[in-house]
Amino acid sequence: MNKERDDETLDTCLEDTFRKLERARSGQSAELKPQEVGIVDYVGQGIARVSGMASVRSEELVRFPDGLYGLVFNIDPDEVGIIMLDPSEDIVAGSEVVRTGRVLDVPVGDSLLSRVVDALGRPLDKRGDIHATERLPVEREAPPIMHRDPVTAPLQTGIKAIDALIPIGRGQRELILGDRLTGKTTIVLDTIINQHDKSVICIYCAIGKQSSDVAKTIAILRDHRALDYTIVVVAAGEEPPGLQFVAPYAATSMGEHFMAQGRDVLIVYDDLTRHARAYRELSLLLRRPPGREAYPGDIFYIHSRMLERSTHLRQEYGGGSLTALPIIETEAQDISSYIPTNLISITDGQIYLSPSLFQKGILPAIDVGKSVSRVGGKAQLPAYRAVAGDLRIAYAQFEELESFSRFGTRLDDNTRRRLERGWRVREILKQQQLEPISVTNQIAVLLAVTGGVFDGIPVDDIHQAERKIQKEISTFAPNLRSMILSGKRLGVDDYKHLLEAARKAVEVKAAPDHANH
Repeated sequence: MNKERDDETLDTCLEDTFRKLERARSGQSAELKPQEVGIVDYVGQGIARVSGMASVRSEELVRFPDGLYGLVFNIDPDEVGIIMLDPSEDIVAGSEVVRTGRVLDVPVGDSLLSRVVDALGRPLDKRGDIHATERLPVEREAPPIMHRDPVTAPLQTGIKAIDALIPIGRGQRELILGDRLTGKTTIVLDTIINQHDKSVICIYCAIGKQSSDVAKTIAILRDHRALDYTIVVVAAGEEPPGLQFVAPYAATSMGEHFMAQGRDVLIVYDDLTRHARAYRELSLLLRRPPGREAYPGDIFYIHSRMLERSTHLRQEYGGGSLTALPIIETEAQDISSYIPTNLISITDGQIYLSPSLFQKGILPAIDVGKSVSRVGGKAQLPAYRAVAGDLRIAYAQFEELESFSRFGTRLDDNTRRRLERGWRVREILKQQQLEPISVTNQIAVLLAVTGGVFDGIPVDDIHQAERKIQKEISTFAPNLRSMILSGKRLGVDDYKHLLEAARKAVEVKAAPDHANH
């Protein structure tokens, strides 16, 4: 009797199951999807530990109550370590966590231009939603070696000391480092402003900076009409460390979208010191073993896998470029400390800003002796090479000679002449912030100083004479200017014409008194 009752129950269950399947096929019922749900065991400052998610994957996006998101970071036998991408104050132990089944991605495309967004691509500028038609994962593999082309085109910064002595190419990674308040951000702002007519898309990624500093930076870009071709990605210092960690990867994905379309992109990471600190904070909270100077052992990989995505692609793979300018903050001029040496070994050169030069008023405070570009020289315009070929060595020798001359009062005539020329070269390399200079004007001024045009002008009058030369060159020989910009080599007669125009623009006075120095 019991067996007959069990058979009837089984038949009834099977009939109900078949009816549900029929209704699902005919659209009468929505398909049921199973969800894997975990339980929060512990929540801390920016992290959570969750149990009960046996099938979750690394770097998968998970959803907490009230639409808050986190990123799976640690997968241990008994629990999952998650970094929070939203504030975690409202999350308590016992809360449910749901898998999303997808990795973290961000919106990409032209709709992001002139916008200010957070690390997840959400707008921060109160200008409405961003209607992007495409999204890319935040973590992506770097292009293979065979997909890359040599760096051949220059990225003009508008700064004489960089474009002439430490040139940067499109697709290069050039580190900017120095102590606090030495002008690192000013250099990248000058560079972004200088791209206004050069078809270069700019991305400024602020990591761990104060909101007031970021607001000033955005205001400067807006005032100089540079925001039109710039995306600003912000993970401010008061944001969760998870957002600060994700921000530079998200910004890189936004740039890679344009690079794949054959466009040139400049990305600034300001700065990776704070990025490293955010990663250290997350790692220690998630009980990852610390290594040297309390940084986890994979801190090198954290930065290298991001910067390796900057390159110049071959034409069959898009032909675009992604140029990276990471910024690092040093302490007490120690460029040999852990994180700076990591970045120096990853990048293709570095621009070092000296606090002592900054205090002397030599701005931008670029230490030419400690700065180097390992790639950009091959991409430098040919007109620069003839003008600035020996300038770097001569300037470095002048600095040593100037230091030596302080110990003696009697100098021979040759030494005095070299010092006089060196003082004028240093004065010419000074530049007002947020005033980038065009290529033609740079070459004319550098040619004038190496050609002796400024030798008879007092040092205090150098910048006035420089402005006269720039004004003269702006209306001089349009065909010569087009030759320079197109990358053609100038002949001896072309340089003579430029030098004659510079001489006409200034009135040579008597040699200055050495006491002025």
